[in-house]
Amino acid sequence: MLQRMASRRRATSKNRRKKGSGFGKAFATLLLLLLLGAAGTAAYVWFVPFGPSQATFVAIAPGSSAIQIGGQLEEAGIIRTRFAFDALRWLRPGRLVAGTYRFTAPARLATVYDRIRRGDIYTISVTIPEGSNIFDIASRLEQAGFGPAADFLTVAKNDTGLVHGLIGDLDPQATSLEGYLFPDTYHFAPQQKPQQIAATMVKRFRAEANRIGLHENVHEVVTTASLVERETAVDSERPVVASVFENRLAKKMPLMTDPAVIYGLELDGRWRGAIYASDLKLDTPYNTYLHAGLPPGPVANPGVKSLRAAMEPAHTDYLYFVAAGADPQGRSLFAATLKEHKRNVAWYRSAVKKAGTR
Repeated sequence: MLQRMASRRRATSKNRRKKGSGFGKAFATLLLLLLLGAAGTAAYVWFVPFGPSQATFVAIAPGSSAIQIGGQLEEAGIIRTRFAFDALRWLRPGRLVAGTYRFTAPARLATVYDRIRRGDIYTISVTIPEGSNIFDIASRLEQAGFGPAADFLTVAKNDTGLVHGLIGDLDPQATSLEGYLFPDTYHFAPQQKPQQIAATMVKRFRAEANRIGLHENVHEVVTTASLVERETAVDSERPVVASVFENRLAKKMPLMTDPAVIYGLELDGRWRGAIYASDLKLDTPYNTYLHAGLPPGPVANPGVKSLRAAMEPAHTDYLYFVAAGADPQGRSLFAATLKEHKRNVAWYRSAVKKAGTR
């Protein structure tokens, strides 16, 4: 009897061990499956491309944390989950660069992360030629997608607070940003506002002015340089054109320069694309046929060569010139006397007429 009881106890213990072993194996199998599932999910999230099928922009503000950036990217549909982005940040630390990013196709998580870490931001290139005025610049910005031209004109022409804040120390007489929006090729983020664009261009002007030593008589120099810029595109002629203006001013002769007249017409909304005899009689502050001295302010935004010419005009006795734009050979003719000037005008008209019949 004792032997049978001992035998039953051994059998029960053996069965318990078998059941315990089976449960352990099942748990291990379940755990393995869970781990494999998690690994598969992680691999899917990390390695399978995800993202938009059309251009999507994400603007990351300076000082944003990795969690905030991940949230922006998730909300914009660029990545599957912000948590994976944050995890990648821990595995691959580095500075994340603020700016506007453009995503056009699905991409791996690591690809998105690396773009932000190296600062592969999206910008729009805008080239502002030398001699452009605020109307020209506004039009180019509108064409590039930065909103209506009127928005930029409102800032550049009418925002006196911004004008005073940006260039008040350079030119207390300035009533607009004309002349101080430096011509160059710029790369702006798509969301940049007119105020930011204007500030960037003025900052570039200040840097160039400092480089060439323009610190005194800024208003007069920039105004003269703007006239030089609009009168000739021939570098060697710029100091000579500036000398004509200087000589006429010294003799209190009206400058009689068409670019100033045209600018006055543009400000009044009367510019018809060509200058007419009646325009020369229209009394605006910029009509240098009717008013002696420099116009009230710059009529365009000059480049460095014209600024230098205005700072250091050539030494001549010239009082007249016919602008290079009227010459088929692309050069200006200068004269010290009215008689000589009339002869030059006749020569130009003859040359233009001959060029038109070819």
